[in-house]
Amino acid sequence: MTCILIVSVLIIIAVMMQPAKTNDALSALSGGADDLFSKSKPRGFEAFMQKVTVVLGALFFGLALGLVYLSSH
Repeated sequence: MTCILIVSVLIIIAVMMQPAKTNDALSALSGGADDLFSKSKPRGFEAFMQKVTVVLGALFFGLALGLVYLSSH
C-alpha cells in the first residue's frame, strides 16, 4: 500500500512538471485547424517527462492489480 501511495504522488508531480500546451477558446470553436501542421515530436525535457509519466502510470497499474490479487487471496 505504501508503494502505491508513493507512485501516485510521483505521478502527480510528473504531470504537474510537464509543459502546458496552450489552447485558447478560438481553437476549440474553430476545430483546431491551425494546429494541423504544428504537430512535432516532443524533445528534451518534454519527451523525458512523457516517458516518466508513462512508466509511473504502468507501475501504478501493476501495483493496483497486485493489490487486488493479494487482497483476494
